[in-house]
Amino acid sequence: MRLGVIDGRAVVVRGDRAADVRWASKGRLPTDPMPLLEEWPRLREWAAGLADGAFDIPVDPTALGAPVPRPRQVFAIALNYPPHAAEAGFTPPDEPLVFTKFPACVTGPHTTVALPAGKVDWEVELVAVIGRETYRASEDQAWEAVAGLTVGQDLSERVTQLRGKPAQFSLGKSYTGFGPTGPVLITPDEFDDPDDLEITGLLNGVPVQHDRTKSMIFPVPELVARLSAVVPLFPGDLVFTGTPAGVGNRMDPPRYLTEGDELVSRIEGIGEIRQRFTAVHL
Repeated sequence: MRLGVIDGRAVVVRGDRAADVRWASKGRLPTDPMPLLEEWPRLREWAAGLADGAFDIPVDPTALGAPVPRPRQVFAIALNYPPHAAEAGFTPPDEPLVFTKFPACVTGPHTTVALPAGKVDWEVELVAVIGRETYRASEDQAWEAVAGLTVGQDLSERVTQLRGKPAQFSLGKSYTGFGPTGPVLITPDEFDDPDDLEITGLLNGVPVQHDRTKSMIFPVPELVARLSAVVPLFPGDLVFTGTPAGVGNRMDPPRYLTEGDELVSRIEGIGEIRQRFTAVHL
């Protein structure tokens, strides 16, 4: 199943058409995707029986919003691909390095981002969306807790991020628009192998990041197990799972986002998100 959001309304997407969840369910299911995630098993069962005629809305990719617009918790993982750890000058970690992005930074898949002062960098990431309240899940149980997968960008302003001791990771990664996600949420059963997806980032059409998610040191099930061992996870929580090598601040010379740049983040079987950047005019 593919869940999207158009004009704030949850839709089930099939190809280039969508079914409005509230209309097609005759009001039995909510419009808002957040309470809908609280009823994920019920939604899955209902969507499986949808007739082709219910898909009566043409899907304009640029009209899609964030599939999870108001998550309660947004977790992010640092240095989760060995080549990225190496380019950053670190050995691969023995346990997940966790920080947060503040939920207010979450936006949809096609956006224009105003660049704050500083050095803004890119980080294409697979994002796992939690589909049920989960506490102390085992790795074997973890995929059952995941509603689906989507594409994300962990945009990062490096000056703020690295200022101070300890550094300000969460603050530097949470400027307005710094958490674009989408284009849709896709359930794990839609993939041949949800642990092995091609992930690519392009800047102005040129590939800057490329890997497969099987390269992650800590795959999605282990991240869900380790996070839920500490805190409860709730429906709609996001887990940004880390970025491959190729970020701008590790280039020689470093390359940061500037006015007029276009960033495309793409994951096999999910789709792509696209950001354009403008300068901040004070």
